[in-house]
Amino acid sequence: MSELIAPELVLLDENLGDSRFDVIERLAHTIVKAERANDFDQLYADAKARESKTDTGIPGGIAIPHCRSAAVTVPTLAMARPNPAVDFGAKDGPADLIFFIAAPDGADQAHLKLLSTLARSLMKKSFTASLREAKTPEEIVELVSGALGGGNAKKDAKSTATKDSATAPAAGAASSQGGTSAEGSDKKAEPAEAKAAAQAEPAGEDTAPAAAKKKIVAVTACPTGIAHTYMAADALKYAAEDLGYDFKVETQGSSGNETLTQADIDEADAVVFAVSVNVRDRNRFAGKPYVESPVKRGIDEPEAMLNEALAEAENPNGKRVAAATSTAEDSSSAVEGSWGTRIYKAVMTGVSYMIPFVAAGGIIVALGFMLEAVTVPNLGDLKDEPVRKAILENSSLFNLNGTHWTLYLGVVLHTIGGFGIELMVPALAAYIAYGLAQRPGIAPGFIAGTVAVTVQAGFLGGIVGGILAGVVAYGLGTLKLPRWLGSMMPVVITPLVTSLIAGAVMYLLLGAPLAWVMSALQGWLTSMSGTSSLVLGLILGAMMASDLGGPINKAAYLFATTGLSNGGAVNQEIMAAVIISGMVPPLAMALATTLRPKLFTEPERENGKAAWLLGASFISEGAIPFASADPLRVISSSIVGGALAGAISMSAHVASPAPHGGIWIVLLSNNVLMFLAAVAAGTLLSALVYLVLKSIGATSKAEKVAA
Repeated sequence: MSELIAPELVLLDENLGDSRFDVIERLAHTIVKAERANDFDQLYADAKARESKTDTGIPGGIAIPHCRSAAVTVPTLAMARPNPAVDFGAKDGPADLIFFIAAPDGADQAHLKLLSTLARSLMKKSFTASLREAKTPEEIVELVSGALGGGNAKKDAKSTATKDSATAPAAGAASSQGGTSAEGSDKKAEPAEAKAAAQAEPAGEDTAPAAAKKKIVAVTACPTGIAHTYMAADALKYAAEDLGYDFKVETQGSSGNETLTQADIDEADAVVFAVSVNVRDRNRFAGKPYVESPVKRGIDEPEAMLNEALAEAENPNGKRVAAATSTAEDSSSAVEGSWGTRIYKAVMTGVSYMIPFVAAGGIIVALGFMLEAVTVPNLGDLKDEPVRKAILENSSLFNLNGTHWTLYLGVVLHTIGGFGIELMVPALAAYIAYGLAQRPGIAPGFIAGTVAVTVQAGFLGGIVGGILAGVVAYGLGTLKLPRWLGSMMPVVITPLVTSLIAGAVMYLLLGAPLAWVMSALQGWLTSMSGTSSLVLGLILGAMMASDLGGPINKAAYLFATTGLSNGGAVNQEIMAAVIISGMVPPLAMALATTLRPKLFTEPERENGKAAWLLGASFISEGAIPFASADPLRVISSSIVGGALAGAISMSAHVASPAPHGGIWIVLLSNNVLMFLAAVAAGTLLSALVYLVLKSIGATSKAEKVAA
């Protein structure tokens, strides 16, 4: 295994500039000069992008900027002790000990574990004091190598403990996560303290039962998963020891995970989430009091987070980890935030669950159309469902009774797909209700959505019916009832009462007005499909590209799919324009990262590769990683390209009988060449506009270093 640090990678007592990026720039240049990375621009860009997301300064005058980069050829530590110190965002002031961790994209677990071991060692004050006292780069390398060696195995802890007092604490820190070797090392380094602790332990057991100790569990995780994940875990661990809490932590990082058992979680009084990414398997913690903050707060304010978690536990109305369960009690606590936020999230949940019904059903219907057209080029009376019904009743796979087999299979596929299309609105309503009230809302939502279809209220009726069912079911779930009655609520009483209320309101009060609104909207869209088809294409294209799967994008998509379920060539043209425009944003980002890779960080280039497939599959969300980092330029360029693609599609009367699938359903279109041309034109325009906007003000990092 290559050495992670060498004397030529250490900069001591130099003026490295005024800002953190000046320091990172010098360290990146040092790594490239040492031939441990092959592209300065890329390494600096990746490190700068990571630093821009979260401050890497931590209490104690320490900073650990880090990144993964394709430019790195050897896992590397570059260390700086600048004079003067430089601000890296820590609350207690600037940093005078800076470790730059540069890991290759494919760094193996052994190297990543060593890097996280170093991060944990830096939590020991004795180790950092030794680093500050070192006179030469060689001393720094020896200290760091000792810390890394002490963290690898139990046998190393014993030998490390016999070193001088400057290096022994570092080795102990590296393996302090709970092994016996760490305890032995600390005893030799600080025998008086260890002895006192050993003597105090029996007394503690005699004077206070173990059950009296507060038990806290935690999860730590950061985007890179190398340093902050493990530093937060140790900071929380040390703080819990000082406060006298029973503490266990799960690290969801890149260099090996320490996992909590379900028993650990069940016994805990409270939970701390120090995370900057989503918690994996969060449902394990359902019902537990918790506090949640970015991972860096776990390093900066561990005591505060622990105490806040216990305060939530003592507060009857404190925060509890929500989970989707079947009980009325859980449904009442499963949603958080304002009602506007809850309803928005619920509608997005409903749309996401609805799309598979639409996609599967619509594509199967389109395949059925194709097989029918092979036999009967002019569908004629096949548009009438009674004719299809008669074919199904009088024919079978083994006795066609004169019906051509392609026509029979076409009718079968058309019928199967039709079931999926028919379930579109009920599924939308059901999962909106589910988003608000969890499982007790599903059945009433389906019923309310079916009523919406019956009264021809369309997707607007589905949305209204789903919200109505969800709100009623949620309200019933909050009632304080006797246990014998509460157990019946989610299975019998809540679905019954909610279905009666939501169904009756939809049928008797809201159905007719919503049906009128849907009819007016459909008429407006149809009227624009003639001489104003270009304008309609521009509008639909801009809507699809404006928020990348958000409410505006979903509104355009719902208009198209609802119209498609009603049949007609005009509605198929609208569907095609929506699909083509929705493909443009991710494809444009993929093309931009391919044309000018130097303008993008390594994570952005990786996202660009994934965006090719996402865009081709009509998943507009593929552009979200770019929009999150650079919203103004990404959204504006996407709208321009999406509008152009929609206008070309509508003007050329491109039609799609399938509601989803992107490039994979292009052969179902009536005009394959113009379908592809519209996608290509929108993608190219959007990519070029984005590159021009992104290039404005860009400077070459290499030129800056040379200067």
